[in-house]
Amino acid sequence: MSAPGRSVAGSVAFITGAASGMGRATAEVFAQDGAHVAICDISGEAVREVADDLVHRGLSAEAWTLDIGDAAAIDTVVAAAAARFGGLDIVVNNAANALALPIGQLTVEGWEKSLGVNLRGPVFLVERALPHLIESPHAVILNVISAGAFLFSADTSMYAAAKAGLMAMTRSQASSLAKHGIRSNALAPGTVDTDMVRNTSPEQQESMKNASPMRRAADTDEMAAPALFLVSDASSYMTGQVLLVDGGLTPH
Repeated sequence: MSAPGRSVAGSVAFITGAASGMGRATAEVFAQDGAHVAICDISGEAVREVADDLVHRGLSAEAWTLDIGDAAAIDTVVAAAAARFGGLDIVVNNAANALALPIGQLTVEGWEKSLGVNLRGPVFLVERALPHLIESPHAVILNVISAGAFLFSADTSMYAAAKAGLMAMTRSQASSLAKHGIRSNALAPGTVDTDMVRNTSPEQQESMKNASPMRRAADTDEMAAPALFLVSDASSYMTGQVLLVDGGLTPH
């Protein structure tokens, strides 16, 4: 990288789900550290407001509307972002949906919607970004999974299955792409104070907050800092790993 240690200065980071929550916090931290951030979200207006705010603060950002479940749209946006910034160095797969159906009531439509956004989209984003990552001297993939991939997740079985699948793909990417100098790691958050959590019932929110020994939800900035570590040279000898940042929720 252009600076030693934790810095991502000069890198081009493509971040999904960046209109709010962890994605927005990650985009802000990366941009403040000197990265050019190509940010996208299914909520185009909201993600453009994020980019406008970063640019107003003198940082480098541009936004695109992207439904990560739309394979054709991935091709278009990756090409546009690479053209705008002259390549891609970092891919952060953060976008997700929390569609929940109980076991015994799963539907094909629900399965396709959940797995399309939470697994297929992130996998094919990396596939489409790969020609640009191969050209980068410091390419990194960061897949945001979930502590739920390690736990009993009866009420969110599709989400947990997708995140466990993305963990497996992280390890496969790491093994396959090391020859190109590309690293791939995963970040597994516990309960984080995001819209996804706030959209659950008060009882569910309280249960999730109290599930870990720290008995609270994380702030989004507490996820952005580990994300920066995983894409910077501070973790240059890490690949194929999962970093659990969950307040002690997951025994591992």
